[in-house]
Amino acid sequence: MKSLVLLTAFTLACLSGYAQAKTPDKAVNPIIYADVPDLAMIRVGDTYYMSSTTTHMAPGVPIMKSTDLVNWQMLGYAYDVLDEVDALNLDNGKSAYGSGSWASSLRYHNGVFYLTTFCGTTHKTYVYTTKDIEKGPWKKASFTPMLHDHSLFFDDDGKVYMVYGSGKIMLTELNGDAAGIKPGTESQVIIENASAPAGPNIGLPAEGSQLFKIDGWYYLFNICWPKGGMRTVTVHRADKITGPYEGRVALQDRGIAQGGLISTPDGKWYTYLFRDFGAVGRIPYWAPVHWADGWPVLGVNGVVPDSLDLPASKGIMGEIVVSDEFNRKKGDRVLPYAWQWNHQPANSLWSLQQRPGYLRLTTGRVDTSLFLARNMLTQRTYGPQCSGMTALDATNMKDGDCAGLTLFQKEYAWIGVKVEKNIPYLVMVSNANGQSVEQERIPLQQKTVYLKADCDFRELTDKGYFYYSLDGRSWVKFGTVLQMKYTLPHFIGYRYGLFNYATKTAGGYADFDYFRWN
Repeated sequence: MKSLVLLTAFTLACLSGYAQAKTPDKAVNPIIYADVPDLAMIRVGDTYYMSSTTTHMAPGVPIMKSTDLVNWQMLGYAYDVLDEVDALNLDNGKSAYGSGSWASSLRYHNGVFYLTTFCGTTHKTYVYTTKDIEKGPWKKASFTPMLHDHSLFFDDDGKVYMVYGSGKIMLTELNGDAAGIKPGTESQVIIENASAPAGPNIGLPAEGSQLFKIDGWYYLFNICWPKGGMRTVTVHRADKITGPYEGRVALQDRGIAQGGLISTPDGKWYTYLFRDFGAVGRIPYWAPVHWADGWPVLGVNGVVPDSLDLPASKGIMGEIVVSDEFNRKKGDRVLPYAWQWNHQPANSLWSLQQRPGYLRLTTGRVDTSLFLARNMLTQRTYGPQCSGMTALDATNMKDGDCAGLTLFQKEYAWIGVKVEKNIPYLVMVSNANGQSVEQERIPLQQKTVYLKADCDFRELTDKGYFYYSLDGRSWVKFGTVLQMKYTLPHFIGYRYGLFNYATKTAGGYADFDYFRWN
């Protein structure tokens, strides 16, 4: 029986961020130092719920819970399978990198939770509903067209809307169950140019709509990006949902933007936003809000503060990241919620039962690159530093098979085993500028090898380092340093990934003993 390796004190310190030690009794920004973008948030009683974006990953649309706005626990996902199409399944040479499901909207209305999203792969808008957000199940509906960066809204008169668009903000009325557009209605423009408060020289037009109604006024949050400037929060308000709206810049600070408003049970207000922060991804920041002349004023003197009058973080636990020994007892979930597959998996080709205590990944076809390899099992990286490790048993890999541990984005690198002419080699491969290059190799003369990858995100360093061990204790640096880069084609922070793919013959398998945060 393998013993569970807990997160070390060093890891917990990194998870909590630099400033935590300086302000041990307060929360510090970033609230979560990991890729949790496109936030939508609600409060039901004294409990907060939040959804986020993971694009092409499956299951999709992660949902989290908190009682203090700082320490978040994963509850699950809106869906296991978004739709059965080749691109989402990573099949027939097609992929959905950077696409899949994007920014979601989360609402609670008349005892029902609503989570909506949209997909550039299928060009649909999706509506998921449940009466129990913590246990599900979620009921799915979908319709066309795809409503970009929409905000679901239930008005006091019983009407249901989505506000959406880019630059030009639109309003469309839905059926009462929000499962489709109301017949006989047409979308209307409610703001002709929502970027206008940020000036005339706009690179990214206003998007990311989130609509709120507070004290009889409608408040619409958007983000835009002035050329030569930074991501900017704009807020528009009106006393009717159709307008007219007046707008202003609400925040310009280090590109921290896109989100909305949340209130606490005792009447305090905060804004939830995120920041593009290099290779680790888009990381959440909160800021206090006060009200002046009927407008929300974000931050402190126009700045998102480093510390907040909220409880201190206990680190990124709650299954946002987890160590996993791949042991399962009766009643355990098959996979903790921290795990997501790179695209929708082929479930017949992975198992935790065929060899208890191990994740077995079996190849089902021949692939030409890591980008097309099905059943890569992934977790987020986190900042400011992190270290992940695994043990790979390569005994049953076939000639041409590649298996190992990757730091995955468009410009990836991996360390693992490559079998050539039936001889296993330990290799390190990097993929930069579209070229996959083997950087180092040595013959592997034992069946199990230990693999480790470290990430350094401090000050946007964004370096990845790879190591191997033959005994699980003494580590040797291997290959070259990966210069990690956040790229729009993948549109997601770097992920640790466990993988196995065939380049010659299907049917080989690789066994992973564990994944541990070291």
